Amino acid sequence: MTTKANSTVSVGSIAVPYGHVIGNEKWRGSEIAQRLQGKIRLIFEDGLGLVDFHLSNRTCILYISEADLVAGDEFKRRLVRFRNASRLSGIVIVEKTQISDQYFSAVQKFVVLELGMVLLPVGNQGEASQLITQLVREQSKDHSSNPFLRKQCSQLAEPSLFRTVQQIPGVGKTKALLLLQQFGSLHRLCNASVKELELVVGQTVAQQIYTFLCS
Repeated sequence: MTTKANSTVSVGSIAVPYGHVIGNEKWRGSEIAQRLQGKIRLIFEDGLGLVDFHLSNRTCILYISEADLVAGDEFKRRLVRFRNASRLSGIVIVEKTQISDQYFSAVQKFVVLELGMVLLPVGNQGEASQLITQLVREQSKDHSSNPFLRKQCSQLAEPSLFRTVQQIPGVGKTKALLLLQQFGSLHRLCNASVKELELVVGQTVAQQIYTFLCS
């Protein structure tokens, strides 16, 4: 599915019922929608503008398909318009396939470094549905009873950022927490030198992180 740009942007929050996802009407009948059914409650609405899925009142997803990447730079204009006009926290899901892999490095740098947004790669719409389900369940968890988790969430600001760092090869929950405590943001992490990374995670993992972020 190629996602078409829309002239409107959702600039404020949208009311998302607990445990639900609000999807753009254009995704009705898609593989993502079919796979989400039965796992979470999915409601379709028109008028979501550039947003593909609303996960909560503050967090939404913008989906970049393989076809979008191959078609040119229209998806970049869409992301820039969203970033400039919306107060929402946007997570960018990108299809990284054999065909689109050649474009991924440039997209990663554009989304993370230039726009400062969270980027999560998936192989197909099936993986995307699993990721959306995981994100919704994570946001639905009540961490208020655990003081450690409460402290951790406040330090990381956005749980989605914590999960993003865990996607880097060689980085698990512990190392992701250490990296974010040290660098504070994905932007600073992407610009860290190998020596700076070594001080936090050791030589081997530092090289893996550097290669992944700078390739």
